[in-house]
Amino acid sequence: MGSIPDPGELTELTQPSFDEFQHQTSLMTGCTLMWKELSDHISSLEANLMRQSEALKRKIEALDSETKTSLDSLKKRELSIDDSVKIAINRVELLKKDALKTLNEDNPDGEVDNGDGLLQILKSTCLRMEAKEFWNFVSGRKKDIELLREKIPEALLECIDPPKFVMEAISEVFPVDKRGNERGNDLGWACVLVLESLIPAVVDPVIGKSRILITPSVKEKAKEIAETWKRSLEERGGIDNVKTPDVHTFFQHLITFGIVNEEELELYRKLVIGSAWRKQMPKLAVSLGLADKMPDMIEELISKGQQLDAVHFTYEVSLVDRFPPVPLLKAFLKDAKKAASSILEDTNNAGRAAQLAARKEQSALRAVMKCIEEYKLEAELPPENLKKRLEQLEKTKTEKRKPAAVPANKRTRASNGGPMPPAKAGRSTNAYVSSFAAPPSIVRSPSHTQYPAAVPAYPSPPPAIYGTQTPPTCPYMYSPEAAPHLAGSYPGAPMNYPAYGGYGNGIAPAYQQAYY
Repeated sequence: MGSIPDPGELTELTQPSFDEFQHQTSLMTGCTLMWKELSDHISSLEANLMRQSEALKRKIEALDSETKTSLDSLKKRELSIDDSVKIAINRVELLKKDALKTLNEDNPDGEVDNGDGLLQILKSTCLRMEAKEFWNFVSGRKKDIELLREKIPEALLECIDPPKFVMEAISEVFPVDKRGNERGNDLGWACVLVLESLIPAVVDPVIGKSRILITPSVKEKAKEIAETWKRSLEERGGIDNVKTPDVHTFFQHLITFGIVNEEELELYRKLVIGSAWRKQMPKLAVSLGLADKMPDMIEELISKGQQLDAVHFTYEVSLVDRFPPVPLLKAFLKDAKKAASSILEDTNNAGRAAQLAARKEQSALRAVMKCIEEYKLEAELPPENLKKRLEQLEKTKTEKRKPAAVPANKRTRASNGGPMPPAKAGRSTNAYVSSFAAPPSIVRSPSHTQYPAAVPAYPSPPPAIYGTQTPPTCPYMYSPEAAPHLAGSYPGAPMNYPAYGGYGNGIAPAYQQAYY
């Protein structure tokens, strides 16, 4: 059994080491830092929860406000039905009386010189519901398209049934062209004009454009017309080969009658891409519900080298930050210049190739300059250099059109390829030189001696001005290549006659820009 130590013997106490003290200190420091991190994390979570709670609260309030607005709108629409129906009935009765009154009146003269006369004829055909006469009148006055755009909506208000009247009016060419062998100019512009003009005539008189007054039976008829047009796509060459005016008419038909089908957005997208160069396509695409597909459509246009079209689509849906316009326009000019260079590689017809290449580059320059002006991009892409390049191309084309100078002391042929008259013929009072091409000289065998034939004397004709004679018609759009000289023919420069109107002056026909 051990003995208990005497307290007096514990004279020395164990002293803590310095290393242990440092260890304890580091533990305290770590705990403090950990506690601070946890406190900051908890505070961050609380702040995040508060932000989310506020955002959720705002969304709930916005949803409540939208719900209330929608309910109020529905209530207003419901209450407005009776008033709209009464207005429509009164209007129909009034139009009926006017139509019966005009039946006994003579038709107005078809020749009009001002907007009032044109409106009078349009109103008369609409009152009588004479769709064919209305269509013939409108389609024959393309030169007055702006005046028609102003007057047709007012005239359609005189119709008892405007939607039915419009569908009957354009039925000659839409959904299928029924003119047969009499097909002439494309009348897509007239279809689009009439369909656009129908919208103001069918809006609700009480609540406006938010409700279109088109009956279910008319909508079903409009859907049948749209289906007929889609079935005829194969006859038109498929989606890739369908004409752009036909596509525009189809889209406007869907929008006007409110029969856009969300299940056919892919078809709409392909048709829009195929006719993207048309000025109205960006707005039509948005109206067809393709706004969400716009980024992919813009990228597809860029990949196909249609950067200018992509710029128009970009501004329509406000994607300028994602697709900056200036690099796209520069890329478009670069591609146009490459295309012009490739055209110049055609050595078989250098003159025509030079004209085509110049037109290609000029068209691109004008389109880009117009785009810069439309979207106010002068600061980012100054048009001065583009104007200088355009002037340079114009100057080059003008210089090529200048006729070659003919020395005054040398005799020239009477006509290209014709025989040269004797020297004294020019001094004879009865010598007559035709301004028309003479038949080609016969090349005889070198073994036979050729003797100059005497020039027969003709009666002295009255003084003739070469510019007043009708020149032979040239079947070529561009200057043909020079014909090779026959053996034994004399070299000489062609006569430099005054230009006949625009004939023979070398001026190329105006080039229609692809972008408008």
